[in-house]
Amino acid sequence: MPDNKLTSHINQNTSLVSAINSWEGFLADKGRSPNTIKAFLSDVRLLTTFLPEDITLGKVTTKDLNRYFEWMEKERDVPCSPKTLARRITATKSLFRWLHQYGVLVVDPAEKVAQRSAISPIPTVLTPKEVDDVLLAADRHRRGAKPDARSYTLVYLLLTTGIKKSETLGINLEHLELDPKGPNGPQVFIKYASPANRYKERKLTLPEDWIPAFEEYRAQYQRSSPADHPEEKLFPWSQRRLEYLLEDVGNEAGLTKHLSFDMCRWTCALTDFHAGMEPDQIRQKLGVSKIQWRELFNKLKQLAGSKE
Repeated sequence: MPDNKLTSHINQNTSLVSAINSWEGFLADKGRSPNTIKAFLSDVRLLTTFLPEDITLGKVTTKDLNRYFEWMEKERDVPCSPKTLARRITATKSLFRWLHQYGVLVVDPAEKVAQRSAISPIPTVLTPKEVDDVLLAADRHRRGAKPDARSYTLVYLLLTTGIKKSETLGINLEHLELDPKGPNGPQVFIKYASPANRYKERKLTLPEDWIPAFEEYRAQYQRSSPADHPEEKLFPWSQRRLEYLLEDVGNEAGLTKHLSFDMCRWTCALTDFHAGMEPDQIRQKLGVSKIQWRELFNKLKQLAGSKE
């Protein structure tokens, strides 16, 4: 049985509220992000408003939990979306699994609570023609009267690597390996500060013709204001500023869709799928776990028109 100082003072006669407070410390020790901890605590504290105020851990049953989620889904005055319900079930299961694993509870009452998947819509992607139109629109900035390679550098990177918005913002110049004659060719290293996300770290291949655009972009912005110098961060701007850049390129390309980081990510995955890349290679390229990949791969097959 694992030893944990956070559960040494907890037993089956401890109140649910006290257990949740200790669980908060456990999540922090595991390197979970503040936003994740806040969301999980909010989800499980709602349970304390449904169960009797003085209930102890040992008195919580699977029937109680199933009744709680039924109330939340169908009877509570505040609407609960499928996605929110799925997250709250996940948080509750995580709490009681922790209590069981560390010996506080002999039986995990949440183990037999059915997990529900929130079915999110099929993502929107670019057609091959729209990809060309987007790159041409970005390239016009690069070759205009006042050359600006920033948009092209950003869009081409997203469409060929499939990285997320947060990963894009986290790229430092030292994460780039641009020697085309290196053993693996040009690459970008996607890194994470939190230990909990280390499994997402990976090196991704960069197209060689991205390098000239990047070098133009870097030279152009070194002559601009100090705040705009890409000296440490590849893109030293806010998340919203980069979103505006994508929107502008999409509009200039004549898209009726809203060009976004997520659209570029899914377009990259679909392009790789059509090119014959092995599914697990796509999973690793996107930096997702095998559990997350099940739903993502089903969506990818739907986008590709696969009947498998």
